[in-house]
Amino acid sequence: MNRIIKIGMDVHSTNYTLCAMEPTIGSEDRIFGEIQVAPDYKEVVCFIESLKMKLGPYDDYSIECGYEAGCLGYTLYHQLTNAGLKCVILAPTTMLTQQGQRVKTDKRDARLIAQCLCYGGYHAVYIPTGEDDAVKEYLRMRDDHKLALKKLKQQINAFVLRHGHQYVGTKWTIKHVIWLNKLELDPMYRETLNEYMASYEEQEAKIERYDKRIEEIAAEERYQENVKKLGCFLGIRTHTALSLIVETGDFKRFAKGNTYAAFLGLAPGEHSSSTNVNRLGISKAGNTHLRCLLIESSKGICKGAIGHKSKELRSRQNGQAADVIAYADKANTRLRSKHYKMIRHGKKKNVAVAAVARELACFIWGMMTGNISVAGSTGTSVPAVGQG
Repeated sequence: MNRIIKIGMDVHSTNYTLCAMEPTIGSEDRIFGEIQVAPDYKEVVCFIESLKMKLGPYDDYSIECGYEAGCLGYTLYHQLTNAGLKCVILAPTTMLTQQGQRVKTDKRDARLIAQCLCYGGYHAVYIPTGEDDAVKEYLRMRDDHKLALKKLKQQINAFVLRHGHQYVGTKWTIKHVIWLNKLELDPMYRETLNEYMASYEEQEAKIERYDKRIEEIAAEERYQENVKKLGCFLGIRTHTALSLIVETGDFKRFAKGNTYAAFLGLAPGEHSSSTNVNRLGISKAGNTHLRCLLIESSKGICKGAIGHKSKELRSRQNGQAADVIAYADKANTRLRSKHYKMIRHGKKKNVAVAAVARELACFIWGMMTGNISVAGSTGTSVPAVGQG
């Protein structure tokens, strides 16, 4: 008889807590051992070897271990698989949880992970290729610098305002920067502002260098075609397109567009009971980075006239197949129309933007899976946020 042993691992940077469990039909699950070890994959291997000795050399069994996605990323997964062990990473938002549980410990968490492995109460995290993961980290590093630049700009604006100066007009244009550099301030204040401006220029130069490198990566053969296809949509340029490709990986692992939108946390929630129907906002349970990028893209889509194509968009679409351009144009028109219609019906701006982002995710799925001939059905036939 083939025995199945599942090992739940609650992993932290300081320790690993392991629980070996065998599912038993009609009775309580059998636990072979629970232990806390140092944060080293070799300790997990030693635990499994001792477990094999306990099971005996003649038993027919399979062993699988798993841990919840977190700070360790894919490192432990690769270490264990390279050691010949079967391992999965559990997506936290898909795991079954114990209702009413008021006590949380590493031991209980490890046992819960083992139970999820035993009974399939989870979805496994997609493991990207080494190349895609490296590009993903580079893109996120660039975005971290962009956030640091945004904070620095806020600090400079606040500093200037505190000392009685306020710029009238659009900020952070060439004229605004010249105005900042020519402000008449006391010597110590001037020195402080000069240091702020030096940091600002340094960050700007870094981001410009990163963007050039991202363009080079996107031009590589393995990414070029898909990046250009996604660039046919309004609001999606090289950085966003490349992020979608490397972080999603295989788009075909999603059965339909609204499943992909749910993966990004753009699916609306619901809390209904009996005849009471209560719609909630988007779940925000999924890939935060991609969700934020699509929200930003949607803000760009929600500006401008319906059906209008800028010179930049025409340039991005140049050279693409006719059906790809037609699909993207249909998406662009539909998404802008959706935004204006929701605003006319009294929807809040942020709700309309989120709804556009959700439908944009469906169109992206259609483009990347080749479902561009059924745009009105399989690709994008999903209810708007807040409308069911």
